Amino acid sequence: MKLTPVLVMDELETSIPFWVDRMGFTRTVEVPEGDRLGFVILTHGAAELMLQCTESVRKDEPAFLPRSGSSAANIFIEVDDFADTLQRLDGYPVAMPVRHTFYGTQEIGVRDPAGNVVIFAAPAPNAAK
Repeated sequence: MKLTPVLVMDELETSIPFWVDRMGFTRTVEVPEGDRLGFVILTHGAAELMLQCTESVRKDEPAFLPRSGSSAANIFIEVDDFADTLQRLDGYPVAMPVRHTFYGTQEIGVRDPAGNVVIFAAPAPNAAK
């Protein structure tokens, strides 16, 4: 089984720099929607993320448009190198400062440019294995 989140947003162009330039994802598929991007697939190792603009969803399957008043997505991403993630987020607005959880992870949370909550997590250095 494979799970791939699809984040729906008004425009992809403002979110792509966060995912590609800052967080190190690679664009593998791009589909235009008029003179803009309508859909992209991003990968980072075995992780995959899809971004789709609302206009593309409206044309593809309007029933899947975000409902009025609904919140953006929340994504929990386990990373191998927490220090690298912190470095990539340096200077970026943090919504949830680094914390250590009772379940043994260290985490940091941000909102991507489209408003989606993204929590990056890794085993805490002193967590029991």
